[in-house]
Amino acid sequence: MAAAASSTDRPGALGITRRLAEICGPPFARFAGPADEVAGRTARWVAVPGGPHAAAEVLRLAAAHQLTVVPRGAGTKIDWGAAPAQVDIMLDTGRLAGIWHEPQGSPVAEIGAGTPLRAVQATLGRTGRRLPIDAPSPGATLGGVLAADEAGPLRHRHGSPCAQLVGVRYLDADGELVSLGEAGTALLGRAAPAGGGAAALFGTGRLAELDVARLLCGSHGGLGVLVSATMRVQAGPASRVWVTRPVWTPLEVHDLVRAVLAARLDPAAVELDLPVPVSLPRRRVHPDHPSVRDRPDHPSIARRSAGPAAAGSLVVLLEGGPADVAERAERLVALLGPEAVVGHAAPDWWGRSPFGPGETALRIEVPINDLHAAVYALRDAAGAPVPVRGSAGVGTVHAALPGSLPPARVASILAAVRGVLLARQGRCVVVAAPAPVRRVVDLWGELPTLPRLRAAKEHLDPHQRLAPGRLPGGL
Repeated sequence: MAAAASSTDRPGALGITRRLAEICGPPFARFAGPADEVAGRTARWVAVPGGPHAAAEVLRLAAAHQLTVVPRGAGTKIDWGAAPAQVDIMLDTGRLAGIWHEPQGSPVAEIGAGTPLRAVQATLGRTGRRLPIDAPSPGATLGGVLAADEAGPLRHRHGSPCAQLVGVRYLDADGELVSLGEAGTALLGRAAPAGGGAAALFGTGRLAELDVARLLCGSHGGLGVLVSATMRVQAGPASRVWVTRPVWTPLEVHDLVRAVLAARLDPAAVELDLPVPVSLPRRRVHPDHPSVRDRPDHPSIARRSAGPAAAGSLVVLLEGGPADVAERAERLVALLGPEAVVGHAAPDWWGRSPFGPGETALRIEVPINDLHAAVYALRDAAGAPVPVRGSAGVGTVHAALPGSLPPARVASILAAVRGVLLARQGRCVVVAAPAPVRRVVDLWGELPTLPRLRAAKEHLDPHQRLAPGRLPGGL
């Protein structure tokens, strides 16, 4: 709040406020309040432009006064990633909303960046369609989901939201509106810097445009301000069932996931939930159960016979026509054994992150054959079970460390886990963390693409006006 308050004393501050009000309308421009912060960094002004041209004017005003700009959607992930070095203008995209262009029968739709994802799905659902995106953050906007590249269970079949992107319209640091991919045919409109310019960095043609468009995904507004995105649209499935199987150890999960993927059942999602276990009454396993008969020395069997109840669940989502889904579900139950249960509603935890406000949230990405090793490494480093949840079928899960852990302790856990992952071509990223942790630990770890990201930042935002410091390497 101190930064926001002091901005009223800055020469020209009232003039900037008046100009923002002229651009956005008086109700939509103001000095920032205590809630207007990005990872603990308070903004000076909040601007809510009513359309792309007004948003461009805000960026031009910022450029003229050498002010920084950080975009905000619904704010559900505003504390993710690194804190920006400075936030002068928080550009709220809430009025850049709606399905702007949706040709009849087209497999794509252009959607305003500020549109809540739930609203998009509800609108498309009226005609039996959907975006194959199910980001966990409640109330998130499409722009926010893309800016964080936040994916949910459907990433197993459809990839991340970035993979569904076929075009964008975005504003560069100077306020120029750029269209790429299905959103238009313009390439980067900036003057080419020494060393080859945009063509040298990205190449030319439609594939190069998509490369730039997808580079904006996960950039937290550090490379451009998303105005709209053209996304793939598909017919909604006629039938969905969730097949749930209790699990006891990460090694057992490894074996089950391999079996599910080898069975060619075409799952839409394969999700794992490993909460902190609670001891419950001893359960009995029939001696003729295949897992006992065929693998009596399996570590998971030893764990079962010791008495604790299941440590978690493995859940497989099947989508498609009713008859086809029923047939695949029957085969899946036969594969997973009599403990598997078929349901027509998702578990309560489905599509939700395992971390809450104030906790240190980790994202682990590793080849699926090594996911169990990563979970064991995390448990060993933390000295206790850690809640883990995510897409076991693609090797991407999230975990939560208590917010009360000292920063040095979090740093040591990260170092241990990253050491194990390094040999397995995996990585561990700190998604969100309390401010003291964020200031001390390396949020990103090894990042082979950092040189290319640095080159992109230097080309697209050479004056460091867009969310400076939000990207890896302090970019």
